[in-house]
Amino acid sequence: MSKEGSRSRIALCSVDESVVKLRDMLAKHFDVDMKACKNEEEVVEFAADADGIFVDLLPVSKSAVEKLPKCKAIVLYSVGYDYVDYTAAAKRGISVSYMPDYCVEEVADHSITMALALTRKLFQANAAIKNKIWDWPRLMPIKAFRDSVIGIVGLGRLGSVAALRASAFGMRILEYDPYIPLGREKIFGAAAVDLETLLKESDIVTLHLPLTKETYHMIGEAQLRTMKKTAYLVNTSRGKVIDSVALYRALKEGWIAGAGLDVLEDEPPTASDPLLSLPNLILTPHAAFYSERSIAEKQRKVVEEFLRVLNGQPARYKVEPAIYE
Repeated sequence: MSKEGSRSRIALCSVDESVVKLRDMLAKHFDVDMKACKNEEEVVEFAADADGIFVDLLPVSKSAVEKLPKCKAIVLYSVGYDYVDYTAAAKRGISVSYMPDYCVEEVADHSITMALALTRKLFQANAAIKNKIWDWPRLMPIKAFRDSVIGIVGLGRLGSVAALRASAFGMRILEYDPYIPLGREKIFGAAAVDLETLLKESDIVTLHLPLTKETYHMIGEAQLRTMKKTAYLVNTSRGKVIDSVALYRALKEGWIAGAGLDVLEDEPPTASDPLLSLPNLILTPHAAFYSERSIAEKQRKVVEEFLRVLNGQPARYKVEPAIYE
């Protein structure tokens, strides 16, 4: 609430079924407007006099932040926060919040599901049968899960849950994450190694990283050539963590056996994107986060975050520039 009992205004810069439900939840506490903004300019125009702004993967740059004089809170609908200039926002006293602890199980499940489908060659088998080819030996070789090595890059919330799933299948687990406390990997029966060792030894490499200056194109030609020719790469984190040009070559020329991507450098892909032509690539439409449970959890946490910040309390899920720079 703002001064003298007037209600704060929230601008929801997105429209879909879940955001409509979010609007109804927020309307119990705030004045809420909703618009399907297509770009940063529309966000600024629509939200110029808002006390709180909700965005879902729409960019909010430094110049945009400077045009939001009343804003106290920007709340994101995602685990990622790279599309908002949170440093510029902090300098103007605007709290930027993200949702780091929702959909953890869903994303981990999606990652492991992709890894298992690739390893068991389910899509190749399905395509062959639909082409009237009933011939299981064409799928050879297939490595048993319990004989496979999975390399987890990023052992935060998502990577940790993925490690638990992999452990249940009896996989040997390697992890690379220079930011976690030493010994954390032992909780999951994993071995901490450097990135090169992980790439060389893993049958499956799964990425669980934020997008930062450090992780941009972290997996490029050199890294893909380091992997086994029989290995699979899975990414449910951010598309720009992988150099897509190098990945196309790797899949086309057989540097690795296949990949599963829930995220791409450019979303959605154009019809001419060469990745779409590859038979050894599984794609899903940035949907790893989704379940009915995760959406309900996210909606509740967005409402709670706006209530905290706009009532003068500290944000619970604030992006801290000093930590993430």
